[in-house]
Amino acid sequence: MSDSLAMIDRSLRLSVRNVDALITSLALPVLMMLIFVFLFGGAVNTGGGGAYVQYVVPGVLVLCAGFGAGNTAIRVTQDMTGGIIDRFRSLDVSPTAILVGHVTASLARNLAASALVFGVATAIGFRSQATFPGLLAAAAVLLAFILAISWVGAAVGLLAKSPEAASGFTFFIAFLPYPSSGFVPVQTMPSWIHGFAENQPITPVIEALRGLLLDQPVGAAPWLALAWCAGIVAVGMTASATMFRRRTS
Repeated sequence: MSDSLAMIDRSLRLSVRNVDALITSLALPVLMMLIFVFLFGGAVNTGGGGAYVQYVVPGVLVLCAGFGAGNTAIRVTQDMTGGIIDRFRSLDVSPTAILVGHVTASLARNLAASALVFGVATAIGFRSQATFPGLLAAAAVLLAFILAISWVGAAVGLLAKSPEAASGFTFFIAFLPYPSSGFVPVQTMPSWIHGFAENQPITPVIEALRGLLLDQPVGAAPWLALAWCAGIVAVGMTASATMFRRRTS
């Protein structure tokens, strides 16, 4: 526990000190939301009869988590290639603590970015109709997704041989919300992509967030989203532990 707390403190300090990366991780999702709402929103018909900002915010929140996971991958790779891991091993620091530190810092960065996105969305017209239990449920789904994608980022950081290679993960994970219901209804897409868009893990997360935040029927979406997140966390943690042992043995 003491190792984990020390590594969490280290990772949070590194996040705060790397000002340019911190500003980018906070500002980029906000800029993406403004682009979608003000440049593309007038041309998008979501079929719900409301303002596009009401539809797009859950997708931007998920996109925000993807950018944060990309930063996690880069930071893990920097540790693995910068020699600091040898110092930690000489101090008998738990490998699990090192990864927990990066994932916890990723959670903190993503939650800050999500809060900023939500605040700006409210300022430009987003109105949540969620009840208090619904708001808590939406926060739980978002937190579970951030945790899952952060562990995947840690695994990618261990797999990559350089920070530049790890940064490519950002582009991959940022692509997934587009073939989903994040920015337009799946029904408006070509029929050949429906199967992927409806059954990938991003779609139930977005549908759960949208339904909970707007107090609309959600069906099984929250449970399906949590099941996806639990599976991704299990795979990410197992892959991270395995690759860490192989790279440091």
